Amino acid sequence: MLLLAALPLALATPARAAAVERLPFPAELQKDVDFWVRVYSEISTSEGFLHDERDLAIVYRKLRFEKDVTPKQRRDAVDDARKDIEQMLRRLAAGATDLSDEERQVASAFGKGAGKARFTEAATRVRFQLGQSDRFREGLERSGIWESHIAETFANLGLPPELAALPHVESSFDPTAYSKVGAAGLWQFMRATGRRFLRIDETLDERMDPFRATEAAAQLLDFNYRLLGSWPLALTAYNHGAEGMRRARDSMGTTDIAVIARNYKSKSFGFASRNFYVSFLAALTIDREPEKYFPGIQRRPEMRFTEVELPAYIPVTALQKTLGIEARELKALNPALLAPVWSGDLFVPKGYRLRLPANASQWSGAKLAQSVSLDSQFLSQPRARSHVVRSGESLSLIARRHGVSLTALARLNGMETTDTLLAGATLRLPVAPAAQVSGVRLAAVVAPVAEASPSGPPPAASVPVVVTAQQVSDTLADQQNESRAAEQSARTPEPVSESEVEEHSPSLVPGGAVARASEAIDFSIRDDGAILVAAEETLGHYAQWLGIPTSRLRSLNGLSARAAVPLGRTLKLDFSKVSHEQFDAKRRAFHDAMQATFFAAHRIVGTQVYVTRRGDSLWNVSQRGGGLPAWLVLHYNPDIDFSALRAGQEIVIPKIEVLATG
Repeated sequence: MLLLAALPLALATPARAAAVERLPFPAELQKDVDFWVRVYSEISTSEGFLHDERDLAIVYRKLRFEKDVTPKQRRDAVDDARKDIEQMLRRLAAGATDLSDEERQVASAFGKGAGKARFTEAATRVRFQLGQSDRFREGLERSGIWESHIAETFANLGLPPELAALPHVESSFDPTAYSKVGAAGLWQFMRATGRRFLRIDETLDERMDPFRATEAAAQLLDFNYRLLGSWPLALTAYNHGAEGMRRARDSMGTTDIAVIARNYKSKSFGFASRNFYVSFLAALTIDREPEKYFPGIQRRPEMRFTEVELPAYIPVTALQKTLGIEARELKALNPALLAPVWSGDLFVPKGYRLRLPANASQWSGAKLAQSVSLDSQFLSQPRARSHVVRSGESLSLIARRHGVSLTALARLNGMETTDTLLAGATLRLPVAPAAQVSGVRLAAVVAPVAEASPSGPPPAASVPVVVTAQQVSDTLADQQNESRAAEQSARTPEPVSESEVEEHSPSLVPGGAVARASEAIDFSIRDDGAILVAAEETLGHYAQWLGIPTSRLRSLNGLSARAAVPLGRTLKLDFSKVSHEQFDAKRRAFHDAMQATFFAAHRIVGTQVYVTRRGDSLWNVSQRGGGLPAWLVLHYNPDIDFSALRAGQEIVIPKIEVLATG
């Protein structure tokens, strides 16, 4: 069972002390908040505003679209209207006097002091924002299902209760939301971020479970606050990344979100990041007085249920039969369970907290162990095949070679279909149907579990499953149908432009801020072409990504032939062969692949605190954690300078569990 990473009391103290701190509503950002209130309550997804990207008080035009309009038709209409407004602003910049009524209204909105320079600049920043009122109303109604659990979870960590409004911005309280950039669930966790707090593997994706994801979101917000010391920054970090917001704070020399939002300049700190906090304040404003904005609104009642911890690995069909609950109801209650479990390819994992209807409170783990047939209780998952990655191989190539679905292969290994692979890594392959039916070996489970004696008799002898040929044929047909259905509903992220995504919500930025929401790595490249060395990186890696010999890097940085490059050192690079963007993409792919490989075989089941001793380093701290990779320790301690550790410092070390391969 995944135990959500409980933050140590010593580390949680700052957040608990901050419980009385109210989230500030900066007066200088009020016009921005008002704009997002209008977006969330005044215009629907069939409408939109053309507005100034920087001064949100300037709304040029409201557009309306027919319900059956295609995305291309909408984009064309927006582009035509944008060009019209840009032309109007250029006329104002040129000092035209024969103004239309609309042009006079626009000129008035800019004020008497506006001149050529301001109108010329405004013509370059006309932006479209799609309305959200229908989605927001639906989200308000849905929020009642989880609001009690969210409030209790946040209170237990000492978080401000206002943070409970965040899902309005992230997902409109839709637990099935899956963005085009790969964020999933009520709290829109990216896979890389979710793995730090949730179980995401071939059987479970707890991002899709609103209750488990709420607990993870509370921990992430608490982590952001401890690092940044400000709730506006901690909230913005939910979108832009904690490391990115720390750079913004340090660069501007302030924690004032208004100053940072108005003045901080970075390639990754775009419209979405600048507006994340004000859009949250707008959502909070509406959530506090829903009747004012949506008369007659009624929140849905709280979801009630009971949970049972599974005593063994059990096929979902056996659970249905024993519990007398249909698959449809179990699916609705347990959205984290993935398609391979419902198809029967894999079992519901041992230790999983199976959610049941509230009237099923008579069930317990011990009673389940006694009630489920022993030949349906297993000590492990069905044995899967594996593949050792060779140099140059991709997921798609491996999928074709073994005749399996690319989507299924990626999901089984907790990866995206576009992830880069590391040579030597071991990938799981989907279980072959014949092997699954005839090769799974059974072992008796002592029941009740609590009374199992360590000195008792050994498990019953393994017995092969006996089935008829017709059963095998039916199983194969069912699995093929399930596989096709799973592929059709996989919702793999599609390429999408930043402008298209940002039209919908400031929380969705393709391949940008959201995708880096959990980074503790500073990937920035300075103007002089220098970077900070990150964990696991070598001169050989840099040379490969830059297309230059390592000798060039040694010469550029005055390094001897045998000198190592320490973590955190500033290193000058030669970008004569590749662009900054190309290098950045290769570097990120390396780290993404390394992390995906680790999480394919491990999962995080908690945290512990280690107090450093004299002479400690990142390496031996990682070893004390059970041979953890250095990058994982850094993820949990981005505010610690491991090159200058002092005795007595508190280090958060994640506890890991090795996933069963058999």
